Amino acid sequence: MLSDENMFIYYRSGILSAKLFLEADNAYVQEKDVFSSEWKSIEPVIRHNLLIPLEDMLKIWQESKQISWEQKKVHLPSGYYFHLMEGSFNNADDHKRFVMLDRKQPIDVVIHHNEIIAFLYHAREDSVILIKEGYESFTPLSLWDDVSKAEHLVQHEGTHYVEMRDGIKLATEVWLPKMASCEIPLPTILLRTPYGRMMHGLNKLRFVQRGFALVSQDVRGREESEGEWIPMIHEIEDGDDTLNWIASQPWSNGKVGMIGGSYGGFVQWAAAASGNPHLKALVSLVTAGSPFGDVPRKGGTIVSGTLAWTFMMAERKMNQKAMERNDWDELLKIRPLKDIPLKALGKEVYFWSEWMKHMDNDEFWKKANWFLHGDRIDVPSLIISGWYDDNGGGTTEAWDMMNRHNRQHQRLILGPWYHSANSTRQIHNVQFGENAIRYDLDVLFQKWFDRFLKDCENGVEKESRVQYYMVGKNQWRSAEQFPPEYVTYKNFYLHSNGDANTSSGDGFLNEKKQASEPVDKYVFNPEDPAPYLIDMSENECSVPENYREVETREDVLVYETKPLEKDVEIAGDIYAVVYAASSAKDTDWVVRLTDVDEKGNSIRLSDGIIRARYRNTFEKPELLEPGKVEKYEIKMTKIANHFKTGHRIRISITSGAKNLAFPNQNTGNDPAIDSEFVIAEQTIYHSLKYPSCVRLPVIEREGGDFER
Repeated sequence: MLSDENMFIYYRSGILSAKLFLEADNAYVQEKDVFSSEWKSIEPVIRHNLLIPLEDMLKIWQESKQISWEQKKVHLPSGYYFHLMEGSFNNADDHKRFVMLDRKQPIDVVIHHNEIIAFLYHAREDSVILIKEGYESFTPLSLWDDVSKAEHLVQHEGTHYVEMRDGIKLATEVWLPKMASCEIPLPTILLRTPYGRMMHGLNKLRFVQRGFALVSQDVRGREESEGEWIPMIHEIEDGDDTLNWIASQPWSNGKVGMIGGSYGGFVQWAAAASGNPHLKALVSLVTAGSPFGDVPRKGGTIVSGTLAWTFMMAERKMNQKAMERNDWDELLKIRPLKDIPLKALGKEVYFWSEWMKHMDNDEFWKKANWFLHGDRIDVPSLIISGWYDDNGGGTTEAWDMMNRHNRQHQRLILGPWYHSANSTRQIHNVQFGENAIRYDLDVLFQKWFDRFLKDCENGVEKESRVQYYMVGKNQWRSAEQFPPEYVTYKNFYLHSNGDANTSSGDGFLNEKKQASEPVDKYVFNPEDPAPYLIDMSENECSVPENYREVETREDVLVYETKPLEKDVEIAGDIYAVVYAASSAKDTDWVVRLTDVDEKGNSIRLSDGIIRARYRNTFEKPELLEPGKVEKYEIKMTKIANHFKTGHRIRISITSGAKNLAFPNQNTGNDPAIDSEFVIAEQTIYHSLKYPSCVRLPVIEREGGDFER
């Protein structure tokens, strides 16, 4: 007989969904049926796919009984580590919140009288709160009080095969609130995904419970949808046709909102690029951007960091296990590039082959570029990303585009997150504060849709337009624009012949313009490029790793300030202007910004890459005249960072980014079919005539801080 004493009520995104009964060596679940509101039978939890990692949670619960929660730091016998977080949810002194700092997708706990009364778990698009009955006010559950009530049962309206303008039919699932009749038309939440419409739809039934229709669709060529899938290429037209189909349904009031992350963000902006009038709200999470601004052709290179994703998507149905390989070093050496899937998987991948046919930014790639249609895009947009999001370029493009066209109701949130946003307080040994994870994001998503699809006057659009996290200070800041209005861009110039305080010996960095200085040189060998520090199988390609060892290589030039005499803060996009020459017909340039501490650790903050042939335009490549000095303007990734007194600001320049991008063969030939390579001698210039520099967005005064 299971005891109610060990029962926790399971809320997913604010909705009571199940009861969990914890026992000494197992857990049992009783789910609430969203279609009937009846409680199902109690079963072992192993048979269920609940969002929270239950094995970890059960171990934490068991071990918590053996220790005291009276100290600020708590270590459990199995290695789980908790840190006391200041503040409580209801301003009461009779409970404490402890958070995990060093674990991906941490489980936080609320303690009352030395006992766990709640578990808190937050992911990119959802949250889970497990509460002992009667302690609801000790958790973030009250944040859900001001949104649409979850008062509807769910009705599966069925599968539809929606016809696109070219006759291709896309598998589309529909769920509706169960009502006596459908005489009252409904606003709709639309999900378009290459990862499985059923999985994504069933994970978003909370919107139906709160009074929205829910439509989930396999994009063209995925799972049960017809056609061949070429990522990004058909999403503008298919998104437009799908919106029109929704608006024509008897249950629709013609208002549609979209939500999703990564590719699920891309399809939102693609649909908006059609100018469809039915699209009324976007919740854009870590969105992919334009092909040459983001993936798969960042800066004109061919991004090798997408290989794991390519393998995962090689069949019509996603296969996550295909990303897990231990032979990436060998695979990255395969030439020509077009043959990689055939040699790695034993078969061609259709979309990879199509990609390899289009090296320049031609009409093929422009079909995928929603950024070109900013004049058509006018939708209230909640835009969320992180400093270490490998699709961060998409968020930058979206925000810049909407502001350039003076669009109303735009909000931006940038956290200390990678692509799996709002899911960790530590990335690759770089520690952030306990406030790095926010408990209010999925509440905010709901408020956004309530405001712009149901016309609820909840004031969500009147809050700060920009909220961002200051790394190194571990504070959330607010602003009315990004980069913040209190930022001044300053040029930090590259200089040769560093002084005694320059640890690298290559050069130094300051705000003074150069005089006549010698050039700096290095040799770039495409068969031995400088590494970009990522784990290919992790599929996170923008992490804040320590480049200390990489920067000792002969093919990496380093320029840094003296130890800072006072704190310096930056927030915004980073820009590099580099004057350089190469002995080759084509090559790549990689510029990286790092924060160097007193011990010499050099932590990546931002970087950018450009293929030399595309220095002027991605449409018309221009090969280099060997030895001729060219100007390269490189937009790097955005960051907000607090450089502490005694730290150094460092810029490094090289030509390789192994793991992130396939190295330039330096031949000037078509990189898709090229099997040859040329070693290049690279020269960096910095003088009055060639003032190479990096432009940093320096904060001159503090913006508004707020607690999260």
